[in-house]
Amino acid sequence: MRFATLALLVIAVPAPLVAQDSVAQAGVDFAGFVELASELQTYRADRLLPHARFAELSRAPGAVLLDARSTEAFAAGHIEGAINLPFSEFTAEKLAAVLGDDLDRPIYIYCNNNFADNIPPIPLKRLELALNIPTFINLYGYGYRNIWELGDVVTMAEVDWVNG
Repeated sequence: MRFATLALLVIAVPAPLVAQDSVAQAGVDFAGFVELASELQTYRADRLLPHARFAELSRAPGAVLLDARSTEAFAAGHIEGAINLPFSEFTAEKLAAVLGDDLDRPIYIYCNNNFADNIPPIPLKRLELALNIPTFINLYGYGYRNIWELGDVVTMAEVDWVNG
């Protein structure tokens, strides 16, 4: 009986590895994403800014205030001075077109979960799925290193909010 159990384990264990390899070959690398996200955990923690500092630095010459929400949400309202590139449209080409060729250009990001209002166009998302996280990871993964994130929760009244 032990031999049969061992044989089943030997046969069963490689199957998920083969499945992961075929998925990676299809253009999806979950293990690579997890590795990148793990590498960035400490790095990102040092790049969370209090609201006052975020507002000041995001207005500096050459800085980009990036709103990665949908085009519709951005059109309905956003922080004044923000530019929009929906997260779903991130590619190397589109990022370069919107952000420019300077990979060290300061980029400031925010998302729905930075606002306590919880009303359209900024309804709260599940904490672990807040748009800041994948936006930060993707920007870094595309080579941008000077990324900063709003680290506070504020209300729309506390920022220079532009209604659509």
